[in-house]
Amino acid sequence: MARFSFMLTAAALATPLAFAAPAGDAGYETKTGFSNLAYPFTDAATNFAFAAFVAFLLIAISLGALKAITSALDGRADEIKRQLDESRQLREEAAAALAEAERKQKEADQAADEMIKQAKADAKMMVEQARKDLAEKVARREAQAEARIARAEAEATNDVRRAAANAATRASKDIVANSPQRSDLFTKALSDIEKALN
Repeated sequence: MARFSFMLTAAALATPLAFAAPAGDAGYETKTGFSNLAYPFTDAATNFAFAAFVAFLLIAISLGALKAITSALDGRADEIKRQLDESRQLREEAAAALAEAERKQKEADQAADEMIKQAKADAKMMVEQARKDLAEKVARREAQAEARIARAEAEATNDVRRAAANAATRASKDIVANSPQRSDLFTKALSDIEKALN
């Protein structure tokens, strides 16, 4: 604002030069030296145009053009600031969302690792349990087979004994029936049986 006031003061001081120029000059002379530098300040048309420009500025300022321009610039500055704040907020939200996504990804990776470890442990436990069940089943089957074999052996032994006893009984009957010494043989057989039982 101080600069603008300075410009207005300079314009007001330069305006009388337009009226101090000689009115009869119709053409332009070729000037050299210092007068060539001072010519724009002594030219009536230049001074009149400058005065008209200053008057235009004064009228525009009095009508509020400066306020309109400054308010438009302030509005534009506020809009830029709002956009920057919005961009900063969006960047912060994006950073927070990225951090949240990374945290969830890390948690998901940890959960997957835990699931894999648990699955491996469960599989190992199931294999061990299956081996144990298979060993127990094989042991039961072996015990059952051994029991059947022992039963079959006992039954076979009993069958052999019965057959031997029957054969011995038949042979004894035949021998006793055909032998003249039947009573002595019967007594001897009874004593042999008693010895065998004791």
